[in-house]
Amino acid sequence: MQKTLRCKLFQFRPLLFSALFFTLFFSQSALAGGDLRIASMGEPASLDPHKVSGTWESAVVGEMFVGLTAENIKAEPIPGVAESWTISEDGKTYTFKLRKSNWSDGTPFTANDFVYSMRRILLPETAAEYASLLYIIKGAEAVNTGKAKPETLAVKALDDLTLEIQLTGPAPYFLELLTHYTAYPVPRHVLEKYGKLWTKPGNMVVNGPYTLVDWVPNTNIKLTKNQEFWDAADVSIDNLTFYTQEDRTAVQKRFRAGEIDIALDFSSDQINWLRKNLPKETRIAPYMGVYYYPINTTKKPFTDLRVRKALAMAINREAIVDKVLKTGEIAAYSFVPPGMANYDKGAEVDWKDIPYPERIKQAKALLKEAGFGPDHPLEFTLRYNTSENHKRIAVAVASMWKQIGVKAELFNSEVKVHYADLKQGDFQVARAAWVADYNDAQNFLYLLETRTGANNYGRYSNANFDKLMLEAEGTADLKKRSELMRQAEAQAMADLPIIPIYHYVSKSLVSQKVKGFIDNPKNVHRCRYITLQ
Repeated sequence: MQKTLRCKLFQFRPLLFSALFFTLFFSQSALAGGDLRIASMGEPASLDPHKVSGTWESAVVGEMFVGLTAENIKAEPIPGVAESWTISEDGKTYTFKLRKSNWSDGTPFTANDFVYSMRRILLPETAAEYASLLYIIKGAEAVNTGKAKPETLAVKALDDLTLEIQLTGPAPYFLELLTHYTAYPVPRHVLEKYGKLWTKPGNMVVNGPYTLVDWVPNTNIKLTKNQEFWDAADVSIDNLTFYTQEDRTAVQKRFRAGEIDIALDFSSDQINWLRKNLPKETRIAPYMGVYYYPINTTKKPFTDLRVRKALAMAINREAIVDKVLKTGEIAAYSFVPPGMANYDKGAEVDWKDIPYPERIKQAKALLKEAGFGPDHPLEFTLRYNTSENHKRIAVAVASMWKQIGVKAELFNSEVKVHYADLKQGDFQVARAAWVADYNDAQNFLYLLETRTGANNYGRYSNANFDKLMLEAEGTADLKKRSELMRQAEAQAMADLPIIPIYHYVSKSLVSQKVKGFIDNPKNVHRCRYITLQ
């Protein structure tokens, strides 16, 4: 846009041109360029989009790659690599027309890059923990489980700039799913050259707004503007630095000192001070996420429903959100957060309205039936990842469990190690969270399907639950689909392989010089829309 204006200005007399140019240039430059510093609150396990699974990783990887669709400033799906698409009448076939674009090394981008990438993430040897998110694509599950060759996947390049994807059933969330990093393309020519080293600085090639400059583990990740990005002219920020430390208190001090522009979380115990001293910088908004404790259903005594139910009933969620967090979170008695699209009403536990003292009494009785009591207390380890909030919640929950004779030993580890242990099933009870990849209840409930794999941390498996979810997947009628998923959630809430504790709000600290950071339910904030003033 700036180039067009400059061309027109040449038609004026030199003096007028100089005055207008000076005004235009310097008013624009106040918002152009600059370095943005972000506290992402966790060290990525990888920068390979097929090897990550967390929101803290998405904050970085999502700046380097763009899928067929992308997020706008409100995190809504918009054209990405695909500039347009058509959908078949039955909702199962999508045909995408790609824009002409290049990888960051200048190599032309083609539809075959998506064919290669979607096959790669589904290959068993890739061991992508998030591959099951793409099971809605025809043939994806068979490829991922080693039952079919990757060539059978229903993702085809019709020509260099046309891609066809066939689904197993109509999916109202599919275009939003394609904004997720599981659907990002990766550069085949670079992977074949460098193998596992392709994500190292100097090797990495991307197709998004920013490219990798440096990565100092457990310290920071630096990115710079990708001049080959098709929309580079509208990307203002020149450089990004992501600080990966998890200590919320230390991050808050750095933010106050002006060393960080955006912090993607803060410790809730600071909320009163923040509201008083940094009211404009403190951002709290509704967020499509659930904070929960998965239970390892493959290990005794947690194979016993009475034990799981006793633990769930003894947690006073209202006390946690009102007295521990105090930032507007909602006590959770269901897995799916309220207000999700295409979902009429979720299913809550049937004991939600029982007064807390009576729930404690019933929880004690359940443990007694299961063989636990003063002479034989239930003892186990409760794991959580580094965060003042997680620690405070774990301490509160352990105290609540103590009321029913349970002894929970707390164990803390950094986020990367914590989730690696959960995915290996190396835990008894642990802290976890899920934030929606797309606005649909299926994105939460699919985590409890037997076929989900590593993200089904507690290895829950119920044939009726699986049957209902599979039937919902193939149902075009949105009302019927919603009811099938509600029945599935009701089954899970009866079995309690997970203990929902609260539904999230996003909590961020944003400098007043940052413009274009818009609160949204997914808490996704792509830097291509941000400017510095």
